[in-house]
Amino acid sequence: MRENAKDIAQRVRGLREDMGVSATEMAECVQVSAEQYAAYESAAEDIPASVLTEIAVRLKVDLGTILTGTTPKMSLFSVTRKGRGASVPRRKGYLYESLASAFRDAKFEPFVVTLPMTEGDAPIPQNEHPGQEFNYILEGSMLVKVQDNEVTLNEGDSVIFDATVPHGMKAVGGRPSSSPLLPYNIRPEGRQALP
Repeated sequence: MRENAKDIAQRVRGLREDMGVSATEMAECVQVSAEQYAAYESAAEDIPASVLTEIAVRLKVDLGTILTGTTPKMSLFSVTRKGRGASVPRRKGYLYESLASAFRDAKFEPFVVTLPMTEGDAPIPQNEHPGQEFNYILEGSMLVKVQDNEVTLNEGDSVIFDATVPHGMKAVGGRPSSSPLLPYNIRPEGRQALP
């Protein structure tokens, strides 16, 4: 995964420079400090999926171009076989798999997210971002926290929530949990960002 993260960071920097966008401007666009953005481009830290999506929107490229280094060609339909989506660097232990990296001009960026098992009563890391988030549990169980509300979801359960409030999730029940993370925050130019 780290090798993939380095490749992605190099592609982001190269695309940004080709488009004549300064690192400072990009940091402002993705709403992080210049230092944090520099850490992303140097591959000192993985670039979150939501930031990658914002970068793709700003640079007017498909997320698939950033993830794979090739321009998506499919425009009528695209099939992603189980376990074959482009991997997206994320928090340690989390596996984000892009399901639309081969589809040109996608209107949203769907991912399957696999959460690692956590030991004991580890706190749920929370974040917030624009838009809404939808999760449908494919396998395992997940504890979801939205603000001060906690709910356990099992296979076949789903949740949608306002992502502008603190939220997070963790796998529970003794095994990892997988969930597709589906689109939110439709943009006028037709692209959407995901956390």
